Amino acid sequence: MAAAGPPVVPVSVAKVSEESVPTEIRVVGSVDASSVVQIKSQIAGQLVKVGFTEGQNVKQGDLMFVIDPRPYQDALEQAEAAVARDRAQIAQSEASLARDAAQAKYAESDAARNADLVKEGLTSQSQFDQSRNAANVSRETVRATSASIDSAKAALEADQAAAAAAKLNLSYCEIRAPISGRAGNLLVHAGNLVKVNDVALVILHQVEPIFVNFSVPEKHLAEIRQLQAVHPLEVQVYTTDDPAHAATGHLSVIDNTVDSTTGTIHLKAVFDNRDARLWPGQFVTAVLTLGTIRNATVVPAEAVQNSQQGQFVYVVKPDRKVDLRVVALGRSFGKSFVVEKGLAPGETVVTDGQLRLFPGAVVKPVESPKSETGQP
Repeated sequence: MAAAGPPVVPVSVAKVSEESVPTEIRVVGSVDASSVVQIKSQIAGQLVKVGFTEGQNVKQGDLMFVIDPRPYQDALEQAEAAVARDRAQIAQSEASLARDAAQAKYAESDAARNADLVKEGLTSQSQFDQSRNAANVSRETVRATSASIDSAKAALEADQAAAAAAKLNLSYCEIRAPISGRAGNLLVHAGNLVKVNDVALVILHQVEPIFVNFSVPEKHLAEIRQLQAVHPLEVQVYTTDDPAHAATGHLSVIDNTVDSTTGTIHLKAVFDNRDARLWPGQFVTAVLTLGTIRNATVVPAEAVQNSQQGQFVYVVKPDRKVDLRVVALGRSFGKSFVVEKGLAPGETVVTDGQLRLFPGAVVKPVESPKSETGQP
């Protein structure tokens, strides 16, 4: 009886392919709001109204808080009354000035006339002296009235400034959203007294757009700067709750200093975040695409095995026997590796069933589903 041949081992196989592979840097990043504003009161008073609910999206200019305006309304009315009083005082002084100027003009004329009469001996010296003194008094009266007008105008300016300050304080009684964003927890409730620039009443986070911060090894800095100078680099982020879908943005900031402790450079990417997928404080996987490796030899990650001699794959030859092939791998992307040495496009490799194999083993190949090269 003829001896039985070696057993045939059923295995899953896949073809080594040639593809264009994106050059990517994949790191962990964190999400930050593009703007964070602590809403505080600029005046003191009782908080009488809250115009939003916690967690609500607000638009710039929306009414958020109202502080009791009555004391500030009274202060404004008093300041406006003082302005009206000053204007009346100025009008009265200007009328007095016109009267005093007319009297001074008459007194000057009378003094000049008496001076001529004294020379001709038609009037007494005492009469001339009286008219001259009357003219001097009239001139000083005009000067005093002019000074009082200047003083009233200065008081008017001061009271106008006080009225403007009172009007500004009254406007501070309504606190409106300085940015569009999402309101956090209410920190001070209606009915409480608030102080000037004291504790925050609520904190707003602007999430459209939103930032993602991450760091990459400094060896990539020169390439990143060179590519960013040509066009904004694309950045994709994946969240743990939705790892199959990426949010796409672009690199906006390259930090001006390399972190000497970690040997990394800090980067910031901006995303429009209209779907509110990204949330401040969230950790994400950030993928920065630098370029594309064309005609790269690609092998499924399932085909790669590890041994003391390094990484290897089982290659299925045309006679269905397998050969152990040591390979040199480059970067990984998705569920595949770039092969730098050891394989050629078109060769068949074993992706499942390697535990029963040895060099020269006969296999029964079964095509495995096409390997995914996208985000796992």
